[in-house]
Amino acid sequence: MTDLNNASIGFDALGLPENLVSAVKALGFESSTPIQAQTIPPLLQGKDVLGEAQTGTGKTAAFGLPALAKIDVTLRKPQLMVLAPTRELAIQVAEAIETFAKDMKGLKVATLYGGQSYQPQFQQLERGAQVVVGTPGRLMDHLRRKSLKLDNLSFCVLDEADEMLNMGFLEDIEWILEHLPKETQMALFSATMPPQIRKVANRFLKNPEHIKVAAVKKEKANITQYAWKVSGINKMTALERIAETVEYDAMLIFVRTRNDTIDVAEKLERAGYASVALNGDMNQAQRERTVDQLKSGVSSILVATDVVARGLDIPRLSLVINYDLPGDNEAYVHRIGRTGRAGRSGTAISFVRPREMYSLRHYERLTSGTIAMYDLPNIQEIGKARIERTCNELASIVADKELTAMREIIETMASESELSMTDLAAALLYQKQLKQPLQPKEDPKPRRDARESNGRNDARDTRGGRNDSRGGRNDARGGRNESRGDNRNENRAERAPRKAKVARSDVDWQTYRLEVGKEHGARPGDIVGAIANEISLDSSYIGAINLHDKHSFVQLPKGMPEKSFTQLKRVQVRRQALAITVSDTQPAAERPSRPRKEQRTN
Repeated sequence: MTDLNNASIGFDALGLPENLVSAVKALGFESSTPIQAQTIPPLLQGKDVLGEAQTGTGKTAAFGLPALAKIDVTLRKPQLMVLAPTRELAIQVAEAIETFAKDMKGLKVATLYGGQSYQPQFQQLERGAQVVVGTPGRLMDHLRRKSLKLDNLSFCVLDEADEMLNMGFLEDIEWILEHLPKETQMALFSATMPPQIRKVANRFLKNPEHIKVAAVKKEKANITQYAWKVSGINKMTALERIAETVEYDAMLIFVRTRNDTIDVAEKLERAGYASVALNGDMNQAQRERTVDQLKSGVSSILVATDVVARGLDIPRLSLVINYDLPGDNEAYVHRIGRTGRAGRSGTAISFVRPREMYSLRHYERLTSGTIAMYDLPNIQEIGKARIERTCNELASIVADKELTAMREIIETMASESELSMTDLAAALLYQKQLKQPLQPKEDPKPRRDARESNGRNDARDTRGGRNDSRGGRNDARGGRNESRGDNRNENRAERAPRKAKVARSDVDWQTYRLEVGKEHGARPGDIVGAIANEISLDSSYIGAINLHDKHSFVQLPKGMPEKSFTQLKRVQVRRQALAITVSDTQPAAERPSRPRKEQRTN
């Protein structure tokens, strides 16, 4: 087992092709991380790898670069397949691989996950994608439909394996791996190595090189962290208020998808703020021009996704906005680290829906800091700021401009119209503020949009939009008999927030009874996915699950809001309503806690 945590080797010394090395350097990375330095050489040599490393250590490049080095772009068949636990991670991995492969002409990537219509996924595969990134349930569906064929697959990666285990995907993973060609090279990455993951590794990996990299404690940066609880007004309005009232030199806004970068940047432009988008659809020259605009001050706001923003070092950046929370906790550290660099101070503000508030504890622990609640400026404060800014603008004009002719015109107008100077000044000020009133009267009404309403609409944020999301639900209904389990619950599990790997010990648990059990075909992953998605509860706050024949018990935080409790009553798993009730049995938290997968009872 290799355990070298301080390795710092240039990418050009790892044996990678020049086109991949130049692509990585263009992203701002000169030296490899420990997991990359220790993983890339054996993978290039054709060895299987069992990697043990935390999220945020650079695992995507660790397996993506050597896998890309072996792909034959002239062969329009799947040659690399990556299994990811959630659709968010699948999209992130796919975008990273596309970025690494920017100089590999003819390379295509297919992203396969639940919650999206099958049709665009069929088209991606039919075009000859050499790389396939997907979630277990949807990959199984495509294999059963024979739309995904693995005859030419030479490389397979399990990313976040313990996460997939925790979400109940172990049987699905084993089923998929059984369909791989025997000569397929394997890489398995996991933050922890529970017995079930070791069992999978022993069964499917051939004499793997075990590489373990400890988490590196991050130096505390000079960053003030805030969280705004999304309520009352929508996130776009809140963003405009911050842009108008908070002092910043340059601002970096993180959103979830490529389309969101364009959407948010365009809305800010229309509101009068110089904004640019940065995403994976842009070529390297476009990216460099965009970053240069921010560095030079031509633009003051950059809207970006996680992947393309990594490695950015722009001295002007003093404010980071998490418009959408990241898919994992480590990504939060990378995001806010774009400011407060090299001894400079910075500010980070995260937009957090009520159901996402649990995430703040994880962020504080990772950053060794505190996150204060942010009070969004109200209408009165907005008006006061606009008046003060207008007064400063007028004072600057008086100080810097020759106004003799203007004064004579005003005096003549006042004399001929019998209007006072004050009335004329008020009329001119009224005209000036027509586009942006100096005294806004009321808050705009909240607008329910795809990114802000609830977890069920998250599918609309990504490729395909609303119609694809609906199409995905219809396809899921049609495909129940073809796949292992109800695809709707597969989608729920895939959309579940990233979470801790074991039940928390700092939660006051309450046991609840669910009217769904083994006879209905339910699995722990179905229940976790259904609950986590319906009320957007971080699944580290879903404790022990005990499956019986016709019912189940699950532990959830005590004092669940009535609205969430009512929502869960209507949720269905395997066509069976949860019909959740408070249980009178002994709370599961008082019994010895075991991994969810092992807690089934007869």
